[in-house]
Amino acid sequence: MVSSKKVYNWYIALVAAMCMVLYGYDASVFNAAQGSDNWHEWFDLNADNDGYLIGLVNTAYTIGAIADYLGRRWGMGLGCIITIIATFIQAFAPRHNLGAFIGGRVLIGIGQGLALTAGPIYIGEVSLPEVRGSVMTFWQTFYSVGSFIAYWIAYAANIYKARIGHWDWRIVVLFQVLVPLIIVVLLPFQPESPRWWVKRHNNIEEARKALRRIRETEQDVEDEILAIREAIEYENEAISGSYKALFKDPSIRKRLALACVINVGQQLSGQGTLNSYSSAIYKKVWTSSGTINLINALNATFGILFTLNALWTADRFGRRWLLIVGAIGMAACMLIVPIVGLKTPDVIAPDGSATKTQPVGIAIVFLLFLFIFFYKPSWGATVWMWTSEVFSMNVRAQAVGMCSQMQNVANTVFQQFFPIFLANEGLKCLFFFFATNILLAVFVFFFIPETKQVSLEEMDALFGGQNHVEKGGQMLGADAAEKHAAEHREDSREISAV
Repeated sequence: MVSSKKVYNWYIALVAAMCMVLYGYDASVFNAAQGSDNWHEWFDLNADNDGYLIGLVNTAYTIGAIADYLGRRWGMGLGCIITIIATFIQAFAPRHNLGAFIGGRVLIGIGQGLALTAGPIYIGEVSLPEVRGSVMTFWQTFYSVGSFIAYWIAYAANIYKARIGHWDWRIVVLFQVLVPLIIVVLLPFQPESPRWWVKRHNNIEEARKALRRIRETEQDVEDEILAIREAIEYENEAISGSYKALFKDPSIRKRLALACVINVGQQLSGQGTLNSYSSAIYKKVWTSSGTINLINALNATFGILFTLNALWTADRFGRRWLLIVGAIGMAACMLIVPIVGLKTPDVIAPDGSATKTQPVGIAIVFLLFLFIFFYKPSWGATVWMWTSEVFSMNVRAQAVGMCSQMQNVANTVFQQFFPIFLANEGLKCLFFFFATNILLAVFVFFFIPETKQVSLEEMDALFGGQNHVEKGGQMLGADAAEKHAAEHREDSREISAV
């Protein structure tokens, strides 16, 4: 029988994982907006001639921020509040004023930067090592949930667009406040990270209170408190917790470099672009906006199911296995899709545009769904999982924030010119993703170590660094011995005086 503590542990981790809904929804909102003629008309945009401006709107939200030192809950909560404010700015941007819409997306990037840094750190710090991979799977699952909600709302709005007019895209934008509101309501009722209490305030009692809410026995609480204190003792004395620590320790430098590469690789694998521009890609195959919205909605629905594959694979076969198999599968899809598109004849649509026959369109959609099947449990879920668990406590917030910002930098650069790339090259642009995924598979094979079921406090030894628990225990023991010796000398002096 599952204990109430384990259920509660999963519950608080899933509340934190809901921050990823913000990311999935927002990326999908822009994709859905591109499918609305009313959105283009409201901001005076032309999909064929304004590729640069459309790229700017999409990349504006990725210019975000990282979590500060207020705590994991505050980071998530503040990020959600900023997202809510930014949503209203986007939804009610004045007609012809694209700058206001872009400003809302910049602000939403700041909110997401806070929430997406604090969320995975919190999950990693409250979850048990043996289930951490499974819990982090839901982090990526909730990205798909965000896409699911956005695309199905867009599909419903498209059905009634003749009746609701410009509200067809505005309704989709406004629903973005739903999940952030839920998170803001729930966060005050769950504990702050025990590791944060010890690291930031050396507050052992508050850390103990937090652990008592999520661990089974008092012995489990005391063992974890001791491990946290030992690790942090070593980190404070030997490494420090500033940004300089990211570059002082060779072991941490190595982890940071590896994590940055796979986080950039996640964005260059093709999924981020497909999620933002699938509507533009599908327009080269289908002419009906209703059909495109339905395909996007079904894609997001299957994305949820595909991500859940990481639940039984991440802690069974390991992170490396998932990343390698996922990259090879994605590469195969990105090779076949453009070949199918280039080697099949075009047909002329009623509006004069060149499209594909329905069987060819179905084949391309199937292959892009297969791409999602490979991506979601691997480079979707596992990259976040690996990044959030490999860094020691003293640099975890800074490192995860920096790595997540590397995703944003890669996304910002690539998404800026992808609309032009797509307009000029058509489906041939997908060969870029084929090559990228082959390189990613090779990189993981040679450079990424397995982290399956390694405790957070002992992760450093895996990368050639000092075992922080062991070293911290020696320091604490030495401090205790020195304190005992000092007390003994004082007692001796008192006896001598007598």
